[in-house]
Amino acid sequence: MAVELRGLTDNARKTAISELNGRLADSIALALAVKQAHWNVKGRNFIAVHELLDMLHNNLREQIDVIAERVQQLDGVALGTAEKVSASTTLTEYPTDLTKAEDHIRALCTRYRDHGEKLRTAIDATDEAGDADTADILTAASRSADKDLWFLESHLE
Repeated sequence: MAVELRGLTDNARKTAISELNGRLADSIALALAVKQAHWNVKGRNFIAVHELLDMLHNNLREQIDVIAERVQQLDGVALGTAEKVSASTTLTEYPTDLTKAEDHIRALCTRYRDHGEKLRTAIDATDEAGDADTADILTAASRSADKDLWFLESHLE
């Protein structure tokens, strides 16, 4: 049974579902990269970095849930399996040979910058298509990614 949202065109709905699923794949891939770093980080300030990575992962998990639920509200299918994420993510593969905290932080900063850029592109696309609510969800995700990037970059000063 199709969901009918007042004031939302079919094009807006389809655009939003596509943009949301793209950002869902990247968010899940980034969350897994953060966990990879969390599990394997070593070095100075270990506990601070280890705990920071847990916080970043929790922030991403919250955004992932909101994004996936919005896909459902729009009568779409949230594509979050490992296979779909692996095939769909636009983020570069996270290296598995890193151990030093600084190396993990640099690698994550690169991915957070890329993720933030793609979130902002999706904000514009969904807003232009006429779905302000989805643009708002993506704006919140962008704000969270920018703040988390700031936390990461602060460890490199």
